[in-house]
Parts: sequence; C-alpha cells; structure tokens
Amino acid sequence: MATDASPKFHQNPDFRAVPQPSDFHPEITVASHDGLEFWQFMIAGSIAGCVEHMAMFPVDTLKTRMQALGSCHSHQSFGLRQALRSVLQHEGTIGLYRGIGAMALGAAPAHAVYFSVYEFFKEYLSSGNPNNSAAHAVSGVFATVASDAVFTPMDMVKQRLQLRSSPYRGVMDCVRRVLREEGFEAFYASYRTTVLMNAPYTAVHFATYEAAKRGLMEISPESASDERLVVHATAGAAAGALAAAVTTPLDVVKTQLQCQGVCGCDRFSTTSIADVIRTIVRKDGYAGLIRGWKPRMLFHAPAAAICWSTYEASKAFFEELNGDSSGSSAF
Repeated sequence: MATDASPKFHQNPDFRAVPQPSDFHPEITVASHDGLEFWQFMIAGSIAGCVEHMAMFPVDTLKTRMQALGSCHSHQSFGLRQALRSVLQHEGTIGLYRGIGAMALGAAPAHAVYFSVYEFFKEYLSSGNPNNSAAHAVSGVFATVASDAVFTPMDMVKQRLQLRSSPYRGVMDCVRRVLREEGFEAFYASYRTTVLMNAPYTAVHFATYEAAKRGLMEISPESASDERLVVHATAGAAAGALAAAVTTPLDVVKTQLQCQGVCGCDRFSTTSIADVIRTIVRKDGYAGLIRGWKPRMLFHAPAAAICWSTYEASKAFFEELNGDSSGSSAF
C-alpha cells in the first residue's frame, strides 16, 4: 500500500501552535507580490497614469501658471482663484487643457515604467516581508529615476504649452522649435531637479501609501475586502498630499527651468538648482519657493487617489484573469 511521504507537522505532538498577538489579522496581510506578469504591471500603471493626469490636468495648468509667473519680468502676485479667473477670462475653458496632448504622450509610457519598476524592486527588496516600508521607499526611488527619464521631455513640452500666450501651436511645433533653437539638451534641462524632487516625493509617497493602507485595513479588518477601493483612494490621497507639500520648492525650480526663455520668463545661465533657488529668493523671497503649493496639493491628493484606485483595480482585473486562465487550463 502506498504511503503519503509528505510531512504532517500538525499531527506531531512535539510541535505546538505559537500564539499570535491580539492585533494579528492574517486576512489583511498584503501579499509580498501579486503574481502578475511584468507586462501586466506596465499596462495597469499606464492606465492609472493616464486617468490620473487627464482628470486633474486643469489644476496642473493653474499650478504651472503660478510657478512660472515668478520668473517673468512683468509679473504680479496672484493666488489660485485669480489664476483660474484669468485663464477663463482670456482663454476660456480650453485654456485649462493646453498641452494635454503632450501629457498623454508622456504619461502612458512613463507610468508603465514607473509601476513595473516599483513592483520589481518591491518584490526583490522586501525579502518576503510585505510590510517593509524601507523597501517600499527605495523601490519608489528606483521607479522615479527610470520613469522621469521617459517623462521629462514631454513634461517640458506640456509646461511650455500651458503658459499664457504660449508661442507654440502644438506638441510637434514645440518639439521642432526647441530642437532647432535650443538643442536636444533643453528637453532634459530639468531632469536633475526632477529626480531630486521626485526621489523624496516618491519615497514619502510610497511609504505613506503602504502604511496608510495597512492602517486603514486594520481599523476594520472584517470589511477590508468590501471597502478595498475606498482604502486605496484614501491612502493614496493622504500620501499624495503629504509628498506634494514636502517637495513644492523643487517643483518651483523644475517649472522655471522648463519654461525659461518663454513668454518673458527668465533664462538661467546654468541648470544649477542652487543658482535657480538664489534667483527665486532674490526676486520673490522665500515665499517664491512655495508658489503654487495649493494647486499642487489639490492636484496630487485626488490624483494619487485616482491613480492608486485605478492601478489596484487594473491589477485585480489581471489577477482575476490569471486565475481564470489557470483554472481553465486545469481541465
């Protein structure tokens, strides 16, 4: 008679169960990896990035206008409501969407790279611990360095098109003129600043998101599965708002580097972050370094909520699809 050679530790009296702490909830433990293919992470991230940026694009336009204003020779200080009123009065609603084509061309591939690199390094660095905040933060930094290399050129085009009285007719006109008049390096003039901004932004964002998601699930573990969308949206909004507030000064520097020489904005002799900061402080004081913080937070809080909700929903779709495929292949 054949015997089952597999060990049955639960039947061995020498082994006894280890008591778990009172706050242990195995049903809400985040899986160390979701078991998706690399291309599935890329598609999920691409969808999430496009939905996020398209939904919040008007707020991004207002932020760009406010931040670039300090670099213009004939500028006057105004707030978020004045910026919105100015756009609607002089350009109409369409003015809020100038440059959205460049955003679409840049956001899809950049977010595909962003999330797939994040998931790869999260699995690699977590060492089997799904609650490793340091691994989440470091993975986010790797993700942003890779995605910014893809997104920065189109981000520069987008911001130049967002300016009032932009001299460019569209995306391709801007690309051609910048190449002819300033050279290819102009597309990456702000890359170093963007990485230095997005590295701490992403580290704070991912660590906050994972921690907030885990904390929200622990509040009501019995309904964690039913309220999955709300949990992702709430955690994403908190992470986006905090990370945006911390990194606003570098975002101002990035905007002024990308828009230099356009519509009366200053042209900087170097791309040194320290030189740009000194110029901003000399012209506008330290308040100039936080110009546009309100629309930046208003953008990133709901944008992160939209992005994470869409990303997790897309992952759930692929997980279900993979499950159906494996189930059907068993017959």
